[in-house]
Amino acid sequence: MIKPQVVSLSKSDTHTFKKYNCEKIALIEGLGIKGDAHAGKTVKHRSRVAVDPMQPNLRQVHLIHSELFDELAEKDFLVTPGAMGENITTQGIDLLNLPKNTILKIGTSAAIQITGLRNPCLNWIPLKLV
Repeated sequence: MIKPQVVSLSKSDTHTFKKYNCEKIALIEGLGIKGDAHAGKTVKHRSRVAVDPMQPNLRQVHLIHSELFDELAEKDFLVTPGAMGENITTQGIDLLNLPKNTILKIGTSAAIQITGLRNPCLNWIPLKLV
């Protein structure tokens, strides 16, 4: 059994698909990650802003499990932490099966409420190894 852990932290202050790895992030209650383009009380994803810019932002922090990268590598797709727009890359946590509203503790003092699964972004194109 793999010990649950954070593998990587990433953020981007602009609306790019990829987020850039960093040593630390600051979580701000009710807003998300300081300095990340998706932080805020209302939606920041451009497709959702176009529908209703006053919707509550349920995508303030994006998590992906690193085991997904291993599965993709077996199919010859190269994916690294931050490449799919996630802020926190985990290992040993079954993110896909966490019930909605689960409180996930990160580190010694942070807690994140799970609001649901994210649907894939249509702008992402995986790279196949050749």
